[in-house]
Amino acid sequence: MFTLDFRRFLRCVVLLLVWVTSLFFGGRSRSQEKAESSVYKQSAGSGVRQTAELVSSEKQAERLVASMLSRLGRVESISARIRQRTRAEGMVLVGTGRYLQQGSGVDQQFRFEVVNKADTETFELLEVSDGISFWRFQKGSSTPVRLARVDISQIRAKLKDFGIEENQAVAPHLGGLQGSLALIRRYFQFESAERESIDGLPVWRVVGRWNSSRLIDIFPHLKESTNSSESVTEEVPAGTPCSVELIIGSEQLFPFRITWSGRSDDGKVEPISILELYEVRLGEPIDSAAFVYKPSAEGLLDVTEQFVQAIQPLRQ
Repeated sequence: MFTLDFRRFLRCVVLLLVWVTSLFFGGRSRSQEKAESSVYKQSAGSGVRQTAELVSSEKQAERLVASMLSRLGRVESISARIRQRTRAEGMVLVGTGRYLQQGSGVDQQFRFEVVNKADTETFELLEVSDGISFWRFQKGSSTPVRLARVDISQIRAKLKDFGIEENQAVAPHLGGLQGSLALIRRYFQFESAERESIDGLPVWRVVGRWNSSRLIDIFPHLKESTNSSESVTEEVPAGTPCSVELIIGSEQLFPFRITWSGRSDDGKVEPISILELYEVRLGEPIDSAAFVYKPSAEGLLDVTEQFVQAIQPLRQ
């Protein structure tokens, strides 16, 4: 069960191609962009931080992330473009896409799509929820198409068993932006927050590190080799994300940027994946046709049962 949930975590957060590419690309492709000239040579705040003030405790950082997720579930609509850089296996993958969301409660719909490329290789991910079904389409240059469907009514029935009201957003338990951020919060503990200004926009820079108990569940051998929560997180394998940074708008509580950092083979911690949401529009009308999805039944898998089994209440 836990393995299934963690794999879903990796899939939902598109930028976690850090692990996926080692299987998908098989080391056969060269990067579109030289790593030494990429954004990853910069510090996470390079070129954007104008002011910084450490103003919060771990409790405040956790409260900010929880409030962000709650606000995302209630906003009338979201339209944003996506850009992404991921470094893995000596390659730099370049990604573009968009995120759309409309409605709330049982009527909420969303569309999350991104295409990542490295030379001739392409990895596509599309997630669509029309309020009745959740669809996930995956396609790679060297892998067959994968198409899965989830019956949202059964997800809501399971959430009801947890005492979660029907008018609450179900997206955090499915996918898209809310699902990715909910899984990040499940696996990571946020410990600090700073007030900053990026291009005149007041934001919070919030940093999280692995929840040690979750990490040990994934890598059981760490329990034997370490004696404290802090040392456990320091033993995360090279190439695996060890921390996450969120740039959250102070007024909108919208996540404009997500940065994953990991340890290289020489032990240095540096960004390995950055996903940015830009040209963000909140509360503006969206064409409902964007949430209509009628795929071919060929190769379709119904994965409702797996999703239902993996459901857990959101971390408070």
